[in-house]
Amino acid sequence: MHAMQKASIIIHKTLRKTLSFHFSTSSSELPNSPPPSSAYYDELIDFAARNRDFTTVQHLLNKRAKDGCFNTTNTFKFIATNDPANLHQVMQCLNNLDGGLARKGSYNALIAQLSKLGRIREAMVVVHEMVKKDYGAKATSFHPILNALTKRREMGEAWFVLELMRERGIRTDTTSYNYLLTSYCFIGDLESSCLVLRKMREVGLEEDLRTYDSLVLGACRWGKLEGALMILRRMVYVGLSPLYATYAHVINAMCRDGFYHQAVELVRCYAGRDSKLDFDNFGLLATRLLKLKRFDEAKIVVEEMENRNIPINDSLRCVFNPPKPKFGL
Repeated sequence: MHAMQKASIIIHKTLRKTLSFHFSTSSSELPNSPPPSSAYYDELIDFAARNRDFTTVQHLLNKRAKDGCFNTTNTFKFIATNDPANLHQVMQCLNNLDGGLARKGSYNALIAQLSKLGRIREAMVVVHEMVKKDYGAKATSFHPILNALTKRREMGEAWFVLELMRERGIRTDTTSYNYLLTSYCFIGDLESSCLVLRKMREVGLEEDLRTYDSLVLGACRWGKLEGALMILRRMVYVGLSPLYATYAHVINAMCRDGFYHQAVELVRCYAGRDSKLDFDNFGLLATRLLKLKRFDEAKIVVEEMENRNIPINDSLRCVFNPPKPKFGL
């Protein structure tokens, strides 16, 4: 017998023994064995799939759902090395899963993995199957596709996906539009950003923290710093807690445009509400000022951090409080 054939037989026998032992032995019979985990199932699924044992893959996907071990980004990692022709075989496996969480979760995980790999066309095939067979597709099923498309700046295709969702009766959500909005704001396309907001309101969706974060980012990139500050103040006024990144957009823009003293006043204004935010804001500002060689302003920020008992990282402390040299006897 050929050596490769012998190796294949050994691998399959080992896999079968491992699986049969696990699934025929209850936890009460193995009191000292750890409960199965998502990572444990991911390893078994990957091993079975790479050996084209999709019957075992199907069994494992069903079993992990019953054990409450949700799918992860590694559940379908074997797709990265598999022949694309095997996607049909994988989908057939998913079609035969138990209904509900096992099948819906597996479809969503497969879509996410294909999108992450940039295989958008195949991800669309999978989500189309999910919608057609009523396997519980929601807006979240399309999120990985929209995320991948907008990161690649393939905006026309992203709009097409949103339209497809509407045609298939899938209710879009704010996150779906945020993917497009963030991309447009990042590249500084004001007109298209306004279009996204208008479309959101037409379908009755409200802005969330990520929406506002994108708008602040856009305003900063367009050079509309006052507009960014207005949005930030408005968020705080209505009781919203801006993302840490939202403050960072404004701080970076202020330093870029030379508004150093105003940046210091900004972090002071919002200090004392959240210790983690204070650490991020003051630390970011001090670091940016140092890079810009604005040592006087940076020193003010570090002194403020000391007065407020905000932790100071080693790089900042070394600049303003250098260690004293040690002299030998």
